[in-house]
Amino acid sequence: MLTVNAIAATSATDPLVRTTIERRDLGARDVLIEIRYAGICHSDIHTVRGEWGDVSYPLTVGHEIVGVVTEVGGEVSKHAVGDRVGVGCMVNSCRECPNCRAGQEQYCENGNTGTYAAVDRDGTVTQGGYSTHVVVDQDFVLRVPESIPYEAAAPLLCAGITTYSPLAHWKAGPGTKVAVVGMGGLGHMAVKIAVAMGADVTVLSQTLSKKDDGLGFGAENYHATRDEATFEALRNTFDLIINTVSAPIDMASYLGLLRLDGTLVSVGAPPEPLPVPVFALFGNRRSFAGSGIGSIGETQEMLDFCAERGIAPEVEVIGADDVNDAYERVLRSDVRYRFVIDIDTLR
Repeated sequence: MLTVNAIAATSATDPLVRTTIERRDLGARDVLIEIRYAGICHSDIHTVRGEWGDVSYPLTVGHEIVGVVTEVGGEVSKHAVGDRVGVGCMVNSCRECPNCRAGQEQYCENGNTGTYAAVDRDGTVTQGGYSTHVVVDQDFVLRVPESIPYEAAAPLLCAGITTYSPLAHWKAGPGTKVAVVGMGGLGHMAVKIAVAMGADVTVLSQTLSKKDDGLGFGAENYHATRDEATFEALRNTFDLIINTVSAPIDMASYLGLLRLDGTLVSVGAPPEPLPVPVFALFGNRRSFAGSGIGSIGETQEMLDFCAERGIAPEVEVIGADDVNDAYERVLRSDVRYRFVIDIDTLR
């Protein structure tokens, strides 16, 4: 097995520390990736702090991974040494259930294998991308287009696909009105992607502090949700609302913004349940839905879409020793708009 440098959480409350972890021996269908950059997702923080359930420590998180292939197994045909590649939120699935056979392995009925904090095929707990190397089955490795810089590509593997997937599924495009709730790591990507799809986009954020950014990303309108007049002024307006925040929201107020047959989709995942008043759904035949990540095929589609249209996240590159501070800044919403770790600082 390969021993590599990593950053790990040792408990739900202690700071993350430098350490080493082991990667499995390269199998016939495996790809060894030298990681260049790894994005910091709010999901990482929820996980290491035990907010989404118990986890086994020590744990290395990170599921926005980009790097270079340095070795391949004997049966690998999809990737070659030297390729620019990425790994997102999953590294395997059962391959046999109806969802997997339909190319929707992210919704594997037996549970897809998460990039971290999941039980891998060899019975070990998966460890994520805050590390120098990772070994992944070729079917779960993405091709990163040359036109996307490594550091910008990393957040696309979670923030990009998490917002692209519902926008594509609910057919955002010309003639549709889309609202994006929250202007953070997910939200700013939702704005950029929805605009590129041709939708009329409005940002709904607590304050107007990021209004110039939102309009600069292509949004037509930007409203403060702390202003109660916003919900009255925008009532019955939107075909689709993408909720990116990981905190409770007033569901009745937001559902009231949907026009006939509109849908509110949550991609942010607060630890607390979101109470949904049924009568708010009756009006305008509204729907409330959730959406996870996309499939491997859809993730590749998203990467190619972003490359063709020059879409990239706004990132702040940090060193390995800055991760704990970055976590605190994420919780304060003090980042525009995604932290990305330069893994060279970990070698």
